Amino acid sequence: MSNTWSRRRTLAVAGAALFAGCSGSPPSDGSPDGDATADPADTTASGTPTPEPTPVPEPDASFTPEEWTAPTDAPTSDVERTVLVENLEVPWDISVAGNGDVFVTERVGRVSRVAGGDLDTVFAPEDAIDAGSIAAEPQEQQWWVEGGEGGTLGVAVHPDYPDVEVLYVYYTASVGEDERVNRVSRFDLSADDPAATERVVVGDMAANNFHNGGRIAFGPRGYLWITTGDAGEEALAADPGELPGSVLRVTVNGEPAPDNPDIPGGDPRVFTYGHRNPQGLVWLPDGTPVATEHGPAGRDEVNRLVPGGNYGWPDVRNADEYRGLSEDSDVRRPLANTGGSTWAPTGALWYTGEAVPSWHNRLIIGGLGSQQLIVVTLSPPEAELPPLGETGRRFDADWLDDAFTATAHPMLTDELGRIRHVEQGVDGELYAITSNRDGRSSEEFPKENHDVLVRLEAGE
Repeated sequence: MSNTWSRRRTLAVAGAALFAGCSGSPPSDGSPDGDATADPADTTASGTPTPEPTPVPEPDASFTPEEWTAPTDAPTSDVERTVLVENLEVPWDISVAGNGDVFVTERVGRVSRVAGGDLDTVFAPEDAIDAGSIAAEPQEQQWWVEGGEGGTLGVAVHPDYPDVEVLYVYYTASVGEDERVNRVSRFDLSADDPAATERVVVGDMAANNFHNGGRIAFGPRGYLWITTGDAGEEALAADPGELPGSVLRVTVNGEPAPDNPDIPGGDPRVFTYGHRNPQGLVWLPDGTPVATEHGPAGRDEVNRLVPGGNYGWPDVRNADEYRGLSEDSDVRRPLANTGGSTWAPTGALWYTGEAVPSWHNRLIIGGLGSQQLIVVTLSPPEAELPPLGETGRRFDADWLDDAFTATAHPMLTDELGRIRHVEQGVDGELYAITSNRDGRSSEEFPKENHDVLVRLEAGE
C-alpha cells in the first residue's frame, strides 16, 4: 500500500498510543460560508460502464428507539486537549469503524487511516481535485485556496466493517477542462489498490467553488445519508427533483431508501430539500435526524429533519420571513437560527460518551468562522431548561420549531481555530479536527503544526 504523503505528517507522541485498538465570516449574503445524476453503482468514476458490479451487502436495518433525558445543568467549559495527529492539510471528516480504525479525509485529495498507532494514506480517488492548503503561519489571511470549498470531503465506513471492507467518500472530481462535479463513491479496502475499485454511488452532483455540502453518514437503520449544498444555484434547492440543496437517503448501493418520502415531482433519493449548505448530520437516541446548515450573513440553522420537508431556502431565512409564512405553508421551521451572528456550523455529533460527562446527550457542533465548538442542549416541551450562564443563548422564539428548545453554549473559542468536525470513538472518546490551513482562520491560526486531530476530555 502506498504511503506517499505520510512522511509529511506525524503522529504526536502523546496521542499515538491512544489509538492502539481505539479509535472568518463571509463578506456578503451572496458569498460563501464562514466557514441530473448518474445511474447509481453502475459506473466507474470516469463514466466507463462496468459489467454487473457486485452489490455491497446491506447492513442490518433494524432499529429500536431509545428513551433519553435532556440535561438540565450547564455543560462544562473545562476541557483539556491532546494533539493526536498533526501536520494534516485541511482535514474535513472522520469516520470511526467498529474495530476502532479511524478514517480521515483531507481536502487535498487523500483518505488516511489511523490504526494501532500508525497513520497511513490508504488511497487517493483518481479524479479528486487537490483543493490546496496554505503554509503554516502564513503572512496574511486569504479567502480562497485553489479548490474553494471543494475537495475530498465526507467519509463513512460501512457499518459492518471490517467484515465488509468498504469505505464511502464524498469528493469533488475534475471531469474535464474547468469542469467539476461532486460524487459519492465506494471503495474496496481489501484490494491492493483501493482507488482502482471505485464504484459511483451517487454521481454528477453539482459542484462550485462554494456550497458543496459534503457530509455523509450512516443512519440508525443502515441507510447512507448525504448532504448537498446549493452549489450557487439557489433555485435548485427549492426543487425536490434536483439534488442540490438536499439531504439524500440511499442504500449502500445507491438506490433510494425503500421508505423514502414520496415528494411530488421529487427525486426518489431526496429525503428533505430547501437547504442552503448543510454539513452536519446527527440522530437523537430515538432516531430523530437533525442537520446543521450554513446561512447567509449569519442566520445559521439547526433543523429537525421531517421526511419530505421543505426547509425554505432560498425564500425563507430570517425571523420576519418565518413569521410571514401562511398557515398552509409547507416550509419547516428551524430549531435554532443564529440571526445576524454566525457559527458557520459544520460537522456535528450527538454525544453519548463520558470523556466529557456534562456533554452527554447533547448536540456538539464544529464552528468555522466562530472558531469554537457549540454545545447545544435540546429540551422537549415542559422540560427544565439548563441555565444560560454568562455565554449561553436560548432559542425559544415563537417562529421556531417547538419540538425542542435549543440552548447553546460556546466552548473553546479561539483555542483550536476553525473546528471542522467532532466525532466519537468506540469507547466514548471525543475527537475534533481543524481546518485552519484553508486560508480563512484568524486569531493566530494556523500554528506551525496545523492542521491537527485532537482528543478532548474533561479537565481535572
